[in-house]
Amino acid sequence: MSNEHHYFSRITWTGAGADGTKTYKSYSRDYDMEMAGKIKIPGSSDPAFRGDATRHNPEDLLVGATASCHMLWYLHLCAVNGIIVTGYEDKAEGIMTEGGDTPARFTKIILRPHITITPESDADKAMSLHHVANEKCFIANSLNCPVVHEATIEKK
Repeated sequence: MSNEHHYFSRITWTGAGADGTKTYKSYSRDYDMEMAGKIKIPGSSDPAFRGDATRHNPEDLLVGATASCHMLWYLHLCAVNGIIVTGYEDKAEGIMTEGGDTPARFTKIILRPHITITPESDADKAMSLHHVANEKCFIANSLNCPVVHEATIEKK
């Protein structure tokens, strides 16, 4: 038996200004993203594509979604495998390539989590759980680019 989960978001373009899309430069790329009962996310395109650098862009959100999905699976796997994690920070990076004969696309996402575990926890087991977390991550499983891990583990 399989389960379906449905996720909804409402995107409202707020950048029409006086002229809308009369020209490529006449409109703002600003929008609001809303999910019922949650904080509104102000969005825009990346500044390289005439967007507002102070707002979230789809590329940032994709990298953040990938990193947070991996973290949540990793924490779950540590909890059920007796690894006590006391700290987790990831400085994730997404690499998008444009130009040439193929459409612009992400070619790699690199997760760089720094995990702190208790002295009694098994560091080798903790490291191996990144592979399992990647296999289970809903977002990573939905991407067509590799997600690689450069994890570090500290006992404290």
